Amino acid sequence: MEGILETLGKEVADFGIHVTAVEPGSFRTDWSGRSMIRAPRVIADYDELFEPLRARRIHGGGHQPGDPDKATAAVLRIVAADRPPTRLLLGTDALRLVQAGRDAFERDMPAWAELSASTDFDDVGRSA
Repeated sequence: MEGILETLGKEVADFGIHVTAVEPGSFRTDWSGRSMIRAPRVIADYDELFEPLRARRIHGGGHQPGDPDKATAAVLRIVAADRPPTRLLLGTDALRLVQAGRDAFERDMPAWAELSASTDFDDVGRSA
């Protein structure tokens, strides 16, 4: 989604349109509580991985770090900004998760750069 929104932002920039991907962490809303409709599980192989996640969602309601009112104020702030960000993370948990992903990417990219570069056409010695 980030890539699609970043590309869209570049395509519409000349029209004075700004595009921001808002990426929230966990907020104290009821989305994971009584308002969530859960589909029955059909693949038991995933239970070991997902059961702890499900339990945290069910029992974590009302304890998430994010304040919805502050998130609303943050979004309104970027809507009014002359130069809003391409991406806006909301919440310390979102910051932590995205930073961990970026750190992993920064470790992997140089380790695999040679393989990445090896997929280009080899045009050396060919006539145009």
